[in-house]
Amino acid sequence: MPVLKDYINVNEAAQILKVHPGTVKRLCREHRLSAHKVHNGWLINISEVQLFAQQYNGRRGRPTKKAI
Repeated sequence: MPVLKDYINVNEAAQILKVHPGTVKRLCREHRLSAHKVHNGWLINISEVQLFAQQYNGRRGRPTKKAI
C-alpha cells in the first residue's frame, strides 16, 4: 500500500501519544486530531500525530492548585 504509507491507525497513534486507543478515537471525533474516517476506522497522518504529540497534555480533571 504505497499510497497509505504516511498514515497510521488508531492503535499506532495511541502508542505514540501514550494514551488509550479510545482517547485517540475521541480526539478524532472532536476534530482535535486531524484524521480521515474510512469505513469503521480512522486513518491519521503520522506527521499530524507527531505535531499533536508535542502540544498534547493528556491530564484530565481539575488543575491542581499551586501553593502561594
